[in-house]
Amino acid sequence: MSENGNRPDTMFPLTVEQKAVLLSGRDVWSTHAIEDAGIRAVRLSDGPHGLRMQEAGDNFGLLPSLPSTCFPPAVALGASWDPDIVATVGAALGLEARAAGVDIVLGPGVNIKRSPLCGRNFEYLSEDPLLSGRLGAAYVDGLQSTGVGAAVKHFAANNQETDRMRVSADVDERTLREIYLPAFEYVVSHARPAMVMCAYNKINGTYASEHRRLLTDVLRGDWDFGGAVVSDWGAVHDPVAAVRAGLDLEMPSTSGRSALALVAAVQAGQLDEVELDRAVARVLALAQYGGPPVPVDHDAHHLLARRAAAACVVLLKNDGVLPLPRAGEVVVLGEFARTPRFQGGGSSHVNATRAESFLAAAADYAAGAVPFAPGFTVDGTGDEVALRDEAVALARECGIAVVFAGLGEAEESEGFDRDTLDLPPAQVRLIRAVSAVAPKTVVVLSHGGTVSLEGWHDQVDAIVDGFLLGQGGGGALADVLYGAVNPSGKLAESIPLRIEDTPAFGNFPGELGHVGYGERLLVGYRSYATKGVAVRYPFGHGLSYTRFGVRELDVTVVEQDRVRVRLTVDNLGDRAGDHVVQIYVDATGRGPVLRPARELRAFTKVHVPVGGSVPVELTLDRRAFAFWDIGVADWVVTPGEYRVIIGRDSLTTELEHAVTLAGDALVRALTLNSTLQEWVDHPVVGPVLVDTLGSELLAAAVQPDKLRVIGSVPMQKVVNIIAGDVPAGAVDSLMAMTVSRSAA
Repeated sequence: MSENGNRPDTMFPLTVEQKAVLLSGRDVWSTHAIEDAGIRAVRLSDGPHGLRMQEAGDNFGLLPSLPSTCFPPAVALGASWDPDIVATVGAALGLEARAAGVDIVLGPGVNIKRSPLCGRNFEYLSEDPLLSGRLGAAYVDGLQSTGVGAAVKHFAANNQETDRMRVSADVDERTLREIYLPAFEYVVSHARPAMVMCAYNKINGTYASEHRRLLTDVLRGDWDFGGAVVSDWGAVHDPVAAVRAGLDLEMPSTSGRSALALVAAVQAGQLDEVELDRAVARVLALAQYGGPPVPVDHDAHHLLARRAAAACVVLLKNDGVLPLPRAGEVVVLGEFARTPRFQGGGSSHVNATRAESFLAAAADYAAGAVPFAPGFTVDGTGDEVALRDEAVALARECGIAVVFAGLGEAEESEGFDRDTLDLPPAQVRLIRAVSAVAPKTVVVLSHGGTVSLEGWHDQVDAIVDGFLLGQGGGGALADVLYGAVNPSGKLAESIPLRIEDTPAFGNFPGELGHVGYGERLLVGYRSYATKGVAVRYPFGHGLSYTRFGVRELDVTVVEQDRVRVRLTVDNLGDRAGDHVVQIYVDATGRGPVLRPARELRAFTKVHVPVGGSVPVELTLDRRAFAFWDIGVADWVVTPGEYRVIIGRDSLTTELEHAVTLAGDALVRALTLNSTLQEWVDHPVVGPVLVDTLGSELLAAAVQPDKLRVIGSVPMQKVVNIIAGDVPAGAVDSLMAMTVSRSAA
């Protein structure tokens, strides 16, 4: 292929009818084969955290699938902040796909967690585009290292489940470019996935499957993507408009209806056959993925799932009670300790090869069964008071009570959004009752979307966030709670104090078919840092069983608008551990646009031995300091000073250093619609404006006190007033100066 995969080098020896058939599925999970032409079918399967391989296909997750390893879902992997462990999980998933005869796995999901109420947040990595992009690229690299292709999803602005098949996400261009597109851009540019899956929703009134600007201009033009674009299952409304926009493969099968529509459009001259050829070329290129079956060691993959899960656990609070003693009066309460919730509901639901509970794994550390009471039922049935009383009776006689709480699939799943941040009331009542009688209380959380800690946070001694950890999660939590693993996870999304504090509150999930992204760039921690809104725990927060320090920060401009950051990480405690270095940039006050007070621009996870030190060097490229300028439709760095911040988290500064960048000497073209203030401030025209036009009235108008009042008046209005004083052609000559300088 040539032209970035947009045009085939040769025409296919296929009829229009055959070409059209290739552009939609044969069934739920495979493409069409044309044996006479040597074209094989390509098999796709759901991911992202495990293979949902069905013998009888359905795209709603209703029918059973074959057993496969359930690795930690994205909500947990995001908290690892560890591209290496994510790539390892991706590679293991690729091997299981090869063994099952699957060529393409649908994942990862890199949509931004705009609101903590989104029902599918368990399948997405973070509220930050850099973290989502880097981890998403690592997943694709790992998966595709096995020969299996990845389909990064859902492109784009798929940030809610409410009315997801129809809702229009109304997002301004700068917000799209800086928040909702960069994770996709990073994955496409750095990992070259086989496919990009378009979303169900509309973007600014146009369905994603028909959005030429996104699928062709941005994805293929700006980012040089050469793979195939596949629809989400059932996301195509008009197959002709979709192919014209840049969609290649419609899934699942439409029983031939889409093919007939494409053929009719070509015959009527409404669709150029060249457009059909482009899409066919990209679909045929998918045959390079997959490979002969390989053996899979499911026992080894289970151990990997447990090790990966342990790297994702976030220690939110610890008043000295953790790690647990391996011999002592510990009791375990809460049904999730016995019946783990380890994955989300919906189309990505995996038929796990096994499920490991904390209760079973804890027995290995405690040298015998740990006293247990369920405390509640996951589905809310049973006698709540009797269950709680039994748990409280155990807690009253213990030294440490470990309470497992969280959300069941009834509270969160693909297909619907949550209506509250709260845990089920019965669980909150249990935590409060236990903490009132137990000498020490530890709460362990299992959930796919952020939950509120209010109403009980200050009554407990430790809180461990386990998210959804996959089939090895129970063992991983035992490894962390008993101290075999030093926790190193960091929050990939903020935990607010109230839903009313969240940036999208009032704009989520929209109304009457539209959802306005009124918070614009101020998503997640960007909003809390910029507005000074308190949170319970910020993005990037996570404790350890040891203490880390950072020192010797050196920030140096090594090239124009490119900065090298060096520092040293010390382990100041008595345990080896992993530390995440987080580098944020504060660009407030730089340029003519709003800039958030904190933006994550680089990170790395390093292992530091007891008493040891590790040097760290990271580079911030110009994108770390740039904003998307809608006027020039490009990334622009404003000259001036920026703060480079080493954060313990997104709100806590450990070290910082100011750096001055040369930036872009941007000269904007002026028109008569530009304001008087813009003419006065223009670096080329401003200094000569008054002298060139020779108007005394203008000279008076540009005095600071007057300009403050009339500076917003378009220049056309000003020229109309002072026209009698202005030499012929003077205004045009000034505008010509800005056009020539801008072009240069």
